[in-house]
Amino acid sequence: MVQVTFLLNGDPVRLENTSPTQTLLDWLRESRNLKGTKEGCNEGDCGACTIMVSDARGSRAVNACILLLPQIHGKAVRTVEGMSGPAGQMHPVQDAMVDHHASQCGFCTPGFVVSTAVAHKNGQRDFDDQLAGNLCRCTGYAPIIRAAEAAADAPVPDWMQDDLAKLDAIDGTDPNVAMPTTSDELAAWYAKNPDATLIGGATDVGLWVTKRLQSLEKVAFLVGVEDLKDIKVTDSEIRVGAGVTINDFRAAIASYHPDLAEMLRRFGSVQVRNAGTIGGNIANGSPIGDSPPALITLGARLHLRKGDARRDILLEDYFIDYGKQDRTPGEFVEAVTIPRQIDRLKCYKLAKRFDQDISAVLGCFSIRLNSGVVEEVRIAFGGMAGIPKRATAVEAALLGQPWDRQTIDRAMEKFADDFAPMTDMRASADYRLLAAKNMLLRYYLEDQGVQTRVLEVSP
Repeated sequence: MVQVTFLLNGDPVRLENTSPTQTLLDWLRESRNLKGTKEGCNEGDCGACTIMVSDARGSRAVNACILLLPQIHGKAVRTVEGMSGPAGQMHPVQDAMVDHHASQCGFCTPGFVVSTAVAHKNGQRDFDDQLAGNLCRCTGYAPIIRAAEAAADAPVPDWMQDDLAKLDAIDGTDPNVAMPTTSDELAAWYAKNPDATLIGGATDVGLWVTKRLQSLEKVAFLVGVEDLKDIKVTDSEIRVGAGVTINDFRAAIASYHPDLAEMLRRFGSVQVRNAGTIGGNIANGSPIGDSPPALITLGARLHLRKGDARRDILLEDYFIDYGKQDRTPGEFVEAVTIPRQIDRLKCYKLAKRFDQDISAVLGCFSIRLNSGVVEEVRIAFGGMAGIPKRATAVEAALLGQPWDRQTIDRAMEKFADDFAPMTDMRASADYRLLAAKNMLLRYYLEDQGVQTRVLEVSP
């Protein structure tokens, strides 16, 4: 059991002997009768459960359905009930939703209000992106977007500004639940409890609780480990701590590798990217994780730690086989380092939906030329094997060859030597192979100045 202290709609809350795997959504609805936060998909997809979490790093929208109570320790939480003022004043977003008739059945409306209020507080106006994680079946998005635009210039209400000044953090857990505040504390505890589950953003582990109804005996919550959230840029490398969220990583990498940042715009929803971490996306070893193919293509190195011992490996060597990674019990991902380089990276994500969908195929390419000849090439894919994997036969067919269509055509035939993809509900094996070939052709055509991106093509 664990003790948790946080601020809820401006009021302090202290929970004693709380289950470490109780979701915030269940607690809000069952213990506080705050029924405005809805249960829809219960897996972080629909946004009906969106709440606002604030701490020293700012305010962000997250999904309460897969947010475990210890993750909000020492933070400020506002539900849709907390959007209005202490005297019942409406938030500008709430006023605009009424004025623009932006609600019908109303089930999704609380989530839209919270997501829009967070965007309003942060001065963000890219509403198509900010609301991509909120699904509406009956109203239609046009009036919702109009409401968001109408509220954008209104001042942020005073009651939305002063939460952090009221916070008082406390400690207190049993031996099976750790809430470390430094990586040293985490390393010491995990070395003694190597069978424990590490929880970063819980965007994956949360589903073990809500969908598998799994009970976790030993857990460590990493949300308070601040030194794992650092991003350090030098002349030679970009070092990203394992606790950096996908959204923070996206913002940091955009000026160095803009195509990676654009691909990460399709990594889940804003709510998922605000919680999920780069270390978690790597550590779980998923063959369809979106970040590893890009990082492998960039030649990234992974930093692992067990107790006081550290080791570095190429990220591509971390993935051994499906469900098997080069990580020993008690060892955790501490950071990933990307070498500084001339940007030649392109990332192509193929999924059934543009927003918030799992990749069927994700291909990443970095090909450098010298006088029209391929001098260096790295290509990696997700969704084509049991692990994120380089296309070494394709690379070999390109290296040292003239950068022309004949070379591309010959290299495209080598994909079958690198991959034997499976057929599943997302795509057939033949489709995946054809898509991978076409991604290489797309890279070549874009390099020749051909516009291939549908979202950027205008009549």
